[in-house]
Amino acid sequence: MAGMARNLLAQDSVSGTLDRISASATELVEGCTSAGVLVLHDRKVETLSATDRLVVDSDRLQERLAEGPCYDAARTSQGERTYRIADLDAESERWPVFAPRARALGVGSMMGFLLFTEDDDLGALNLYSREPGAFTEASELAGWLLASHAAVALSAARTYAQMEQAVATRHVIGEAMGILMGSRHLTEDQAFDVLKRYSQENNIKLREVARQVCEKGTLD
Repeated sequence: MAGMARNLLAQDSVSGTLDRISASATELVEGCTSAGVLVLHDRKVETLSATDRLVVDSDRLQERLAEGPCYDAARTSQGERTYRIADLDAESERWPVFAPRARALGVGSMMGFLLFTEDDDLGALNLYSREPGAFTEASELAGWLLASHAAVALSAARTYAQMEQAVATRHVIGEAMGILMGSRHLTEDQAFDVLKRYSQENNIKLREVARQVCEKGTLD
């Protein structure tokens, strides 16, 4: 687990961190044969990472039906942060449509953990086994420890990616301002005002306006 934590923090991208989280679940959690991370945007499910097709198919199924354990875990930060489904066949009353269809996909048991909240988007780590009764209390503890480390690593990766994007955006805007200052004989403040005004009038993000200037040398 300590080695996994170091490995997560060593990933050089958000997608790399997500994939490492999913892979670690199959390596460290007893009974887990498939794993993935999803995020719920209102009622739309986005699969951020998946070790195999079973995870993607389950995510899509829960999105279509608007029911299921992963959907529930990622639906509210006020609800259960952990779930463990010992046998999906026994959950037909709770999820009358999802349970039999998931069983047909090959899902025997499931387990999941809320990973993060961001504005209205909620993410969950979901673990699968094709066999009923695959997850024990020890599996749940290992999964919870993994999810705790994963949440920290994912937060760090996302923060770093946002900082990189901010630096890159600042660089592009500065370069675009320099082009306008030279071609139109503007001051630094005037060049920035030109970019900002074009962005507002055309409803285009400032960094995209700046990129256009850098590529074409003009806003025309």
